[in-house]
Amino acid sequence: MSVAIKIALNEGLYIKDPQDSELGRNIIEHSIDLIDELGIEAFTFKKLSIRINSTEASIYRYFLNKHLLLLYLVNWYWEWVQYLIQINSRNVTDSKERLKIIIRSIVSASRENPMVGYVNESKLQKIVISDGMKVYHTKDVDDENSKGFFRSYKNLALTISQVISDVNPNFKYPYALATNLFEMANNHLFFAHHLPKLTDISIQANVYDEMIEMLEYYVDKLLTE
Repeated sequence: MSVAIKIALNEGLYIKDPQDSELGRNIIEHSIDLIDELGIEAFTFKKLSIRINSTEASIYRYFLNKHLLLLYLVNWYWEWVQYLIQINSRNVTDSKERLKIIIRSIVSASRENPMVGYVNESKLQKIVISDGMKVYHTKDVDDENSKGFFRSYKNLALTISQVISDVNPNFKYPYALATNLFEMANNHLFFAHHLPKLTDISIQANVYDEMIEMLEYYVDKLLTE
């Protein structure tokens, strides 16, 4: 299978970039499947090795431990959203229209895309929701931050915050709104499917269109003076 794009990630996350080999891409594909099925706590390299019909040693040639594997996957998703924003907003100069494109890109990032056959974006988004915060809600967060392990998320927040500031230069909290847009999109899609009393988004309608409408409503109310 040919790979249309390759996501560049911090080299400290891996020993050998799994995107560069068939075994590595197999590790990515089936680790997403297995973490989606079991959760990161129950996930092990031994279980993954059985799933891919390989050895634990072969997986350790790519990742030092499952925490770094999870960090890799979450970083991949952050970079995927950034990629979609760049592609979808190319040649768009109006800041309000760019912000709408950003919102649509954030929401649509979880839809499966054939450009990268070994990544199921829908399953990966569920992992980002259920386990994503675990990559930085740790005692090692400051050390890992110093190594640039969260640069992808910070760059994503910067991209969004700059457009927010272009729309309204007087808005005091562009970074907070940027991260909230990303987190809201993920969490409320999850709520709609599993905890519907925590959201106004309904899976009975077009959940993606509703999510876009809700985020645009918040942005309009916050940025319009």
